[in-house]
Amino acid sequence: MTPREAARSIMESALAAGDVAPLVRRHLRVDPRHARVHVLGCGKASGVMAAVAEEVVGDRIADGFVVVKDGHGARVPRVEVAEAGHPVPDERGLAASARLLELARSAREDDLVLFLVSGGGSALTPAPAPPITLAEKQEVTRLLLASGATIGELNAVRKHLSLFKGGQLARAAWPATVLTLALSDVVGDPLDVIASGPTAPDPTTFADAREVLVRRGLAGRVPASIARRFEAGARGEIEETPKPGDRLFGRVTTIVIGNNGLITDAAVARAGRLGFQPHLATRELQGEARDVARDLVARARRLEPPACLIAGGETTVTVRGRGKGGRCQEFALSAALELLPTDRMTILAAGTDGTDGPTDAAGAIVDAGSVGRGAAAGADARQALRDNDAYRFLGASGDLLVSGPTRTNLLDLYVVLRS
Repeated sequence: MTPREAARSIMESALAAGDVAPLVRRHLRVDPRHARVHVLGCGKASGVMAAVAEEVVGDRIADGFVVVKDGHGARVPRVEVAEAGHPVPDERGLAASARLLELARSAREDDLVLFLVSGGGSALTPAPAPPITLAEKQEVTRLLLASGATIGELNAVRKHLSLFKGGQLARAAWPATVLTLALSDVVGDPLDVIASGPTAPDPTTFADAREVLVRRGLAGRVPASIARRFEAGARGEIEETPKPGDRLFGRVTTIVIGNNGLITDAAVARAGRLGFQPHLATRELQGEARDVARDLVARARRLEPPACLIAGGETTVTVRGRGKGGRCQEFALSAALELLPTDRMTILAAGTDGTDGPTDAAGAIVDAGSVGRGAAAGADARQALRDNDAYRFLGASGDLLVSGPTRTNLLDLYVVLRS
């Protein structure tokens, strides 16, 4: 097996460990006292989650609706599955949010609302609070993504522009019982950050959301209606999202059924079986993608071959160019530029959902020959990095990793093989 084949094999084993179906079956238990179950959901994996929930719950499903990213659907006879835009929300997401809130409000006190949530759910359920428009929410989302904002910062803003997020779906379902099964794509699994926590208490405030815009240099660039809302909210003139201690959360149970630990543990095990000495760097990898790439390459050089350095997490990219790519592709291109001709390293960086940024690639696999292969095809690696144009360069060098939707979402996986 070549190093590139080994890297792919490690990724495949990791994805098998994150298979949604057995995770839902393992954790879903419905009290017989709930004769009527409303199946709601949002996120890239929620269609598959709903299909398995239907197997478990059966004819007790009264109605159901989930919204997924384009191409991530599933066939679920008792639950409607809709698709919407991601990472920038669209009109279909607006309609999906309204439908989810409508079904939540229809639940009776003795009903169960089964909420299935996974990464991507926040963008798929925009529900802007009037007078904020969808176009204005799209604009602030684009600005935050380009600024390198963390998922926590992004979601603090989203929650305070929304009628759906930050515990507000649970508020709509009150006094029904709510069971949330969450697939975490967030470092540390904070319930209020996974898809912006529609059924979780929100510890952030309007003042926090306003501070995110200031910290990221966006306070004077967002639409005026958003700035006015945050100012009014900070003065107490707009009702806050439900906070920890609110009585409505006494009827909400949340179970995190899977996280990045499943992925990294499986990757470590597979690397060992392939003859590499595995080293788990972290399950909480964060930071600017190009900086993190330099750090992991330097750490891998200190390992005695054959070795495999593994990390899980989610980096960020501050967009300054006009190119195309995603955080895993930018990481891979940056790592390739760090490699010397004598470095016997193969590096994989990929999103476990099968997509990386607004591209059809999950990420990339690079080695010491990547920069040269790209140059032979007429591409300049350093210029591509300056332009945030990793996708085109890695396409030219033959290093893109294209898997299609995996229908799971457990952060990103980074694998550095030293042979």
